[in-house]
Amino acid sequence: MKRIILHVDMDHFFTAIEERENPELRGKPVVVGADPKKGRGVVSTCNYEARKFGIKSGMAISRAYKLCPDAVFLPVNYELYKRVSDEIMATLRKYADRLERWGLDEAFLDVSSKVKDYEEAEALARKIKKEILEKEKLTCSIGIGPNKLVAKIASDFNKPDGLTVVRESEAKDFLAPLPVSRLIGVGRKTERKLKEMGISTIGELAAFDPSKLADEFGKFGLRLYLMAQGIDESEVRDRDERKSISREITLDEDTGDLEFVAGIVDVLSECVYKELLKRDFSFRTVTLKIRYEDFETHVFSKTLPHLGELRLLRNIARELLLLNAENKKIRLVGVRVSNLVPLKGQKKLDFVNFKTP
Repeated sequence: MKRIILHVDMDHFFTAIEERENPELRGKPVVVGADPKKGRGVVSTCNYEARKFGIKSGMAISRAYKLCPDAVFLPVNYELYKRVSDEIMATLRKYADRLERWGLDEAFLDVSSKVKDYEEAEALARKIKKEILEKEKLTCSIGIGPNKLVAKIASDFNKPDGLTVVRESEAKDFLAPLPVSRLIGVGRKTERKLKEMGISTIGELAAFDPSKLADEFGKFGLRLYLMAQGIDESEVRDRDERKSISREITLDEDTGDLEFVAGIVDVLSECVYKELLKRDFSFRTVTLKIRYEDFETHVFSKTLPHLGELRLLRNIARELLLLNAENKKIRLVGVRVSNLVPLKGQKKLDFVNFKTP
């Protein structure tokens, strides 16, 4: 059976919720993230007015402040965003055979058995958009395609409040004029190498000799070639979110400043711990994820003989970073806890507040 996949992406999610809660913010540049007066930390998200000044998610908050000191800077209200996200995901799950949640604001829906063709899929997408707008007063952009790759790129094609349909027969032509950076896994270093090979667009990549791509990039070269053809066999997978809780962020600029990255690890640790407490869980294993500028990715874990708390989570995550980071620039960092233990029936851990650097 031919697959039909939807990718639903909420529009500037955190700031959209803040604008919904505080209508006087509408029309102003709004940035959600660290406190710019403290100088460290990053932008979690920003609205489209702020993006006009060059502000992006993952950017150092100090740089965002320099670009637009008149913007409204707000702290991350994670509990509110998570509550809204859960409501949206519950709505989406009604319409999907399988739903794969990507963070708070994105999800893939496999609707292959729910619709018989792309016309029905488009009608379903419009129904989803209407329901989310009516229930949550928020807009989303939806991409429809034959696989996750095409659907995700399509959802970003006409933001905000967009709807883009790409049939299987149209996928290669749809991708062809787009820059190679739109493909999953193509960062600045890979993009630079491809440009040195004379490849700037996905269409040029699709026409390139796959054996030469394999010589340059190994297995990833063959994956690049298949993605450029619009081919992606990965499945939409329902995930048991109670097995682990994680948060990660891609930096706006690759950095070798470990103290800066450590500050981000602190913030991620706090977000993970707040979610643990909300679900009445503790943890025994901490995992740190590091992705470097060349897209090489490593994970490092430590398992405790006892239940953990926030200060310990933060310290272990920092330790894993400082002990294992290589002498290369970092582009993504993530913190995950696993070996979760229900706190029901046990003394609930107190939340330990700390100041992020």
